[in-house]
Amino acid sequence: MGQVKLISRFFEIEGCRLRRVYEENGGYAAARRVITENWTGEKIIETLKKSNLRGLGGAGFPTGMKWGFVPRDQEGPRYLVVNADESEPGTFKDRHVMLHAPHLLIEGIIIAAASIDAEEAFIYIRGEYWEPYRVMLEALEEARQAGYLGENIFGSDRRLEVMIHRGAGAYICGEETALLSSLEGYKGFPKLKPPFPAVKGLFSRPTVINNVETLSYVPIVIDKGPEYFAGLGTERSGGARLFGVSGHVERPGVYELTLGTPMRELIYTHAGGVRNGAKLKAVIPGGTSCPVLRADEIDVPLDFDSLARLGSMLGSGGTIVMDETTDLVEVLLRICRFYSWESCGQCTPCREGTGWMTRIMERVAGGQGNSRDLDDLVDIAQKITGNTICPLGDAAALPVISFITKFRDEFEARVASAAAAAGRPQATERV
Repeated sequence: MGQVKLISRFFEIEGCRLRRVYEENGGYAAARRVITENWTGEKIIETLKKSNLRGLGGAGFPTGMKWGFVPRDQEGPRYLVVNADESEPGTFKDRHVMLHAPHLLIEGIIIAAASIDAEEAFIYIRGEYWEPYRVMLEALEEARQAGYLGENIFGSDRRLEVMIHRGAGAYICGEETALLSSLEGYKGFPKLKPPFPAVKGLFSRPTVINNVETLSYVPIVIDKGPEYFAGLGTERSGGARLFGVSGHVERPGVYELTLGTPMRELIYTHAGGVRNGAKLKAVIPGGTSCPVLRADEIDVPLDFDSLARLGSMLGSGGTIVMDETTDLVEVLLRICRFYSWESCGQCTPCREGTGWMTRIMERVAGGQGNSRDLDDLVDIAQKITGNTICPLGDAAALPVISFITKFRDEFEARVASAAAAAGRPQATERV
């Protein structure tokens, strides 16, 4: 276990944005093999299942199984959609892939489209990602000129068109059904499931949606073999993933580690430890929607199941490190404001609950709160959890529960100091 160079090896190759350089370093070999050898969709999907590659956008659903849900007996078009709407706070690894290895993503798209017989694919990219958007446009044009996209790709009878669509800065459109609504020209409202996109997705047709990182591992699985990839990770989580480390570390950046690598190794070996020799206070393991961990909880393997057992999530791999100087009350206030602003407003628990939690947190952080407020925050968050159409409600609620539960003393201290400064008694019971 530890650091590997699968996707990240392309980051270190000068000029790898160019098709010529990418191909000189083994690029498009996997896609060419799949297309020219006329691999069936079933063969591609079985290969992905054996690799134990899981979705790396947050949910961690097995990739091969997801592709296998697309019905094979339906007439009409099928679609592949790439979720490049990387809006989870603390997450920036998909941006890195698109900037430094755009053809790797395109190769993954070609293979994924072949697995479901899709002739059209869409890349839905975050609107603020201007430079990645420009790089992807140039890479797509290069691939078309080479005959890897368009009609008769790689000299076969297959056709594949790839279009890129810019979002308008809405976090909610990172949720797959809201993304589809936006791509169809509607407001980015999530949809009830079932039906799932694999059966009724874009334009009501069978659709596979995967994020940038997941699809970028697909050519590597084909090239190196599913057994090799599966052997790198844990029993249920194959291979590796990119971790974007930010916050109070000596070397923030993107690190590619095998799944199951201890979080302590990521922070202290690869990211250089906490900056200026300070003491670690807290870690958010996979973007701000994931429950926070205390400093004494970082001896945990970085895989989906281990973090779930600890009550958190691997999420998008956006690891946010906070040292002893961090004001966690202010951190939680910022998180609450973000999710309140980004709620689409469709579900009452999320629309009202996120705003309510934000107002309470503003009162606590501003020196007007009391202990009842802390209990109310947890109570509101628990009532949001599991009661909304999409996971944004949970994304807003879980940090509130975890921060207040694990760092209650810090929140109580803020409340007590505010009460003392104002010369008023501290309320300790709910009424």
